[in-house]
Amino acid sequence: MSGSRWYVVQTQVNGEAKAATNLVRQGFEIYLPRYLKRRRHARKTEWTARPLFPRYMFVAIDTTVQRWRSIQSTFGVAQLVSHGDAPATVPRGVVEALKAREDEKGFVRFDAAPALVPGDKVRVLAGAFMDSAGLFNGLADHDRVSILLDMLGGKVRVLLDADLIAAA
Repeated sequence: MSGSRWYVVQTQVNGEAKAATNLVRQGFEIYLPRYLKRRRHARKTEWTARPLFPRYMFVAIDTTVQRWRSIQSTFGVAQLVSHGDAPATVPRGVVEALKAREDEKGFVRFDAAPALVPGDKVRVLAGAFMDSAGLFNGLADHDRVSILLDMLGGKVRVLLDADLIAAA
């Protein structure tokens, strides 16, 4: 569609798949960016596909040709994000930038490793060591980092998930 622009649709809770199916059925092009989230349960780790923006997706609409008001009453859709009576457009390049970050399976990828060098001060964001301060020691593997915490009268090496620390 040459005259189409990207807009944002808010879906019902956990209704992204239902909204996507029904919008495609009506002839709209949609984009639902997803990523792989690590989930730990019962000492097992698994990866699950999750929406990058829960309850939101993008829809391409040519407002001169397509009947875009039908989106408001589509099953799975809560509302088309609007400014007054007109749908709010997504700035050009946003959807394309997200698509450019997708891997071969269509999941948006992010750099998991923190941009830290050994010796940088870090803070633990969650878990048993929450709010503890330490020093970045290095990468342990592709998902975990090694930090040194001041405990028990000395430095203790601890391995944590990379997403549980931040620069202090």
